[in-house]
Amino acid sequence: MKIALITVVVLLVLGVAGFIFLGLKSQGGEAPGIVSGKLQPCPSSPNCGSSEDGTADGKKVDPLPIAAWAQLPAVVAALGGTVTQQSDAYLAAEFTSSTFRFVDDIEFRLSDDAVHVRSASRVGYSDRGVNHARIAAVRERLEN
Repeated sequence: MKIALITVVVLLVLGVAGFIFLGLKSQGGEAPGIVSGKLQPCPSSPNCGSSEDGTADGKKVDPLPIAAWAQLPAVVAALGGTVTQQSDAYLAAEFTSSTFRFVDDIEFRLSDDAVHVRSASRVGYSDRGVNHARIAAVRERLEN
């Protein structure tokens, strides 16, 4: 019984240490930016959502209306994000989780007819729907 308890505690400590390591690792990156005129495609992992053409089902979200562009910096700030890059047609921001300090990127690209959006985790595999929820929260703020 004592060995089983020690094993469980050791595994728990290793798991927490792993999450702390990934949280620290995510803090060292930056948003991928524009690739060939579009936001970078989502990886195969489920921790990403994007409105760009060619995005796989389950990751695909609708683009935002073009009128939203001017409001995005304020919306990002209101949701707790920090704008890290901004130009005439591109905006990138970071969101940091309170637990383990994981950093996620959200990016917006202004096109001729819409604002494309991509939200993704920098590290890990699953995000439990956080990035899709973040895009939905941005959309909701824009509608109110």
